[in-house]
Amino acid sequence: MFDKYSFTVREKFLHYVTIDTQSDPHSKTSPSTEKQFTLSRLLAKELQAMGITDAAVDPYGYVYATIPSNTEKDVPVICFCSHVDTAPDCTGANVKPIVHENYTGADIVLPDDPTQVITTAEHPYLAEKIGEDIITASGTTLLGADDKAGVAIIMDMANYLVTHPEVKHGAIRILFTTDEEIGRGVDNVDIQKLGAKFGYTLDAGERGVVEDETFSADAITFTFHGISAHPGYGKDKLVNAIKVASAFIDSLPKDELSPETTDGRYGFVHPVHIEGIGEKVTVEFILRDFYTNKLAAYADYLRDKAESALQRFPGSKVDVQVREQYRNMKEVLDQHPEVAEYAKQAVVRAGMEVIASSARGGTDGSRLSFMGLPCPNLFTGEMAFHGKHEYVSVQDMQKAVEMTVHLAAIWEENA
Repeated sequence: MFDKYSFTVREKFLHYVTIDTQSDPHSKTSPSTEKQFTLSRLLAKELQAMGITDAAVDPYGYVYATIPSNTEKDVPVICFCSHVDTAPDCTGANVKPIVHENYTGADIVLPDDPTQVITTAEHPYLAEKIGEDIITASGTTLLGADDKAGVAIIMDMANYLVTHPEVKHGAIRILFTTDEEIGRGVDNVDIQKLGAKFGYTLDAGERGVVEDETFSADAITFTFHGISAHPGYGKDKLVNAIKVASAFIDSLPKDELSPETTDGRYGFVHPVHIEGIGEKVTVEFILRDFYTNKLAAYADYLRDKAESALQRFPGSKVDVQVREQYRNMKEVLDQHPEVAEYAKQAVVRAGMEVIASSARGGTDGSRLSFMGLPCPNLFTGEMAFHGKHEYVSVQDMQKAVEMTVHLAAIWEENA
């Protein structure tokens, strides 16, 4: 089926990662950075050049497009979705991708900063990629495989389906979102306009992975209030909010309940931002667990820690705000088992073993599922994301293209 097909995913990916699309969590605009439009407009233009005439960018930087049905069957409309932005954790400006052809298994020294070395000891999955073509950045930036690998895969899938009408499929909607990395990826998605019944995000890692479960997530903000006074005359008057917040953070456990000490199905509380002055300090946390009811317990746990800190500094006060971020997609997907099952069948048809997995994080699909679009997450090959050691296998991306094409056909066959 793909023996004579010239994949376009490698060339597309190498181009897309050179476009800076980093999102900004402190921006109030949508999208959070104007530069995300640059890639969105390019994608719409490339889709139109394929003959997908309705491809367009909306005011929020989202790209909507339709591959029309080519079957007489009444097939549910499915959507493939990836995000164009890259994480704020590491710069995405001036990315210089490097292709390491026929990878040998040796350490990969990144030339622009030779202290950045990607090893199989730190990245065991890389040891499985010997003989494949590995793409990295040059050492001073992230790569952007999260999620430009997903974007390039969907674009190559579209190219294949448009040029191979013998593959029967229903209507397929394409959605590229902005600001996923800062938790706003689907804030402005128009579900009615999208018009899909089921969806798939392409934003997972290892070859063969199908994720039908994610963390549930809340954000909680503590605002500590001290009492301002001239430090020269502050005895028995001044209450330093910086010290209150520091005591609060220092009281957190050092060997549990944090991302650096947990894995598997264990959740965590994680401080992500702190700012302020002696009079007022704000500390922002994220709360994560596969079991949604545990989030309230985590919030209560942190409130108790905050109250203990206040007792050490009489006169101090705290305000607490909790905000829902996303919920475990499994709560919705269990009601539609065929969505993940068809994805697993597509993985097998593409010649791979299925890795059923739970994501220790969230995807656009987490929120889309609760917006009425049940939406598991599928592999792209992106690895070590959000840092300078990020890499992706070209062959993994090609296999993902095959999987998505088979998936479109499976939905048609079962209609």
